[in-house]
Amino acid sequence: MPSCNLNLKFDAYFIFNTILAVAKALRRAAEGKAAAQAEAAEWKRRYELERTRNLQMERREQSLGKSNGHFEAGRLENSTNSLVLCSQSGEHSRVGSLEHGICSHEVLRDMESDFDSDTIHNKMMRKASFKLSWRCKGENSDQHKHDIVYFERGNITTAERSSKQISLKWESRPQTVLIFTKPNSSSVRILCAEMVRWLREQRKVNIYVEPRVKAELLTESSDFNYVHTWKDDNEILRLHTKVDIVVTLGGDGTVLWAASVFKGPVPPIVPFSLGSLGFMTPFHSEHYRDCLDSVLKGPISITLRHRLQCHIIRDAAKNEYEVDEPILVLNEVTIDRGISSYLTNLECYCDNSFVTCVQGDGLILSTTSGSTAYSLAAGGSMVHPQVPGILFTPICPHSLSFRPLILPEHVTVRVQVPFNSRNPAWVSFDGKDRKQLAAGDALVCSMATWPVPTACQVDSTDDFLRSIHDGLHWNLRKTQSFDGPRDS
Repeated sequence: MPSCNLNLKFDAYFIFNTILAVAKALRRAAEGKAAAQAEAAEWKRRYELERTRNLQMERREQSLGKSNGHFEAGRLENSTNSLVLCSQSGEHSRVGSLEHGICSHEVLRDMESDFDSDTIHNKMMRKASFKLSWRCKGENSDQHKHDIVYFERGNITTAERSSKQISLKWESRPQTVLIFTKPNSSSVRILCAEMVRWLREQRKVNIYVEPRVKAELLTESSDFNYVHTWKDDNEILRLHTKVDIVVTLGGDGTVLWAASVFKGPVPPIVPFSLGSLGFMTPFHSEHYRDCLDSVLKGPISITLRHRLQCHIIRDAAKNEYEVDEPILVLNEVTIDRGISSYLTNLECYCDNSFVTCVQGDGLILSTTSGSTAYSLAAGGSMVHPQVPGILFTPICPHSLSFRPLILPEHVTVRVQVPFNSRNPAWVSFDGKDRKQLAAGDALVCSMATWPVPTACQVDSTDDFLRSIHDGLHWNLRKTQSFDGPRDS
């Protein structure tokens, strides 16, 4: 009899938990639907308002055209040289700037005064003033981009391209070099010892290496006592205040490891190719002396490689402080189904807008530097590393219409495991630090503040094109024979 009561209590407890989970899921779905409906209504309201304004402007232009006739066109042509451009405030001639945006107030005034009374309303033509506010997540941003957009007579024009080649010029001589090496490689170990000795004796710079590398150097010779290293995480956090240049000896994986050491600002990285395949390692180790001399002297072209900042938000967290530490990735963050045989079920949001529900093997959120890595193998596009954006690439989606996306740099992407998912998901960051995402957990990704500057052999575009030609043999084929059929 007691065992029967225990079974009944267990069944009741199980039913109660099931009902609670279903209610929670229904509540979340209802909230999401309400938010989506509200957003749709707002967009509809804005559309109707804009449509009404456009119709009013068309009617006004038609009425002005009928009253002026051919005289209006002739007046504009003859008075081109007598137009005066002045701002609405009377102080600036072309561009005005507000606290949270850029304004253009312009008045085109005709100085001719010998027209009859019927054309008095045409004595002054005023273009509507406007303001462009740079917004992020719906809020005004304090970051102005005067070098990207400016205004001339009320027209928006790009002044500078964000993907312009970037040059680094030293204002003082570099004093400290940090060297990262690929482990378990005898050739890399020999080159590292030779490079450390040359930098110290010939270029008189301070040398930092990893604790593992310092132990290897001291095993080879006690003369390497001048080499510095770090002892704990606190010293790692202060490395960017001591190091001027970072040198990597290895492949792309060594560059990823070097970038992961810096949680904030990253010194310029000079990557030498000693791996099997490298898209970020343009320098050859055989000429390391000439390469380092040119880098130490400057100026050098650099590529600013954007990173993603990732947070895992646990559904079981009781408050906002119970969240995992942010993780920075240079290539990609991957969410997959792990060892489960079921499809991954992931809900994806871009800022506050619902994107899609991923059903397949998983999803890749990649930087443009990582576009030639896992994302490319999953069907994503190759993107120049200085193009700011986030690649949204599904892994073996169940829907054949699910094609990859490239999202702008300013958005925040949230990927959540729904409560009705059959299995948890797994997330990895640049191929390591694998973590489990249970039902209700979410991964939030946005563009990190601190990019990774890597030195170029020529410039960023030349290095990128050479890497895909040499690394992937991109579009390599035999040239068509010239002695075939021809157009008559």
